[in-house]
Amino acid sequence: MIVLQALVNGLVSGTLLAVPAIGFTAMFAVLRFPNFSVSGIATLGAFAGYLAYGAGLQMAGALAVAFAVAGAVGLAFDKVAHLPMVKQGALPAAIASIATGVVLENVVRLGFGNDPRGFDRPIARDMFLGDIRVSPQQLETMALALSIMAAVFAALAFTRIGKAMRASADNPELAALKGIRPERIAALASFVGMGLVGIGGMLLGLDSAIDPLTGTRILLSVFAAAVLGGLGSVPGAVLGAFLIGIAEEFSVLVVGSPYRAAVGFVAILVMLTFRPRGLLGERAF
Repeated sequence: MIVLQALVNGLVSGTLLAVPAIGFTAMFAVLRFPNFSVSGIATLGAFAGYLAYGAGLQMAGALAVAFAVAGAVGLAFDKVAHLPMVKQGALPAAIASIATGVVLENVVRLGFGNDPRGFDRPIARDMFLGDIRVSPQQLETMALALSIMAAVFAALAFTRIGKAMRASADNPELAALKGIRPERIAALASFVGMGLVGIGGMLLGLDSAIDPLTGTRILLSVFAAAVLGGLGSVPGAVLGAFLIGIAEEFSVLVVGSPYRAAVGFVAILVMLTFRPRGLLGERAF
């Protein structure tokens, strides 16, 4: 039963991890560099959602605030600090994104302090299926994450903007010849991707608590999920998130919680060694 409980916990963790992983890999597909400022953006989105929810907005409204704030700030940093560096290569842009993530983290720390904060949600008893335990709050948070993922997949598959983003990710030169403006697509990918990361930070906060290190703690897992599934592949990011979430929970049973973060390092090392493109890396979006 312990194994089944770990599997359920891993599925919950993977579902929540998938949302920021989608945002990360979508930005990589279009912008062509790993944007590690998602650590600070996830924290910023979590606190923006926390303030909106505390001000009386319903859950959907608070998630929309987290999306808008994270997307706007992320886009601003991309335009000012990251995209100009891409002309010099992906590595300088990635290093710049690490710096902006640290800046955002410390701005949040300056404004809110280091104490953890929890969302004021109604307390409900855990539900049991045999010896397997799951809380109603976890089910609600999972349902929100799955709904967001379904909306993203539908937008990419059926809307003109989604198709334009996919075309730009697959072949930027050909997309430009078809009249798709790459700078607009880049801005859109940045805003939407960062918005999803902000929502992901809030969803993770709903499942536990938030503090200035919320985004930093999930950065490695998000990156590992994207690498495992294949950088640039949205379905791959979802698959990678579930695999990382399950692996992290099982690692707690084997080696203990202090070594849980090592799962991300191992996943990245193994994948880059044996299949650098990732599990679904041959497809973009």
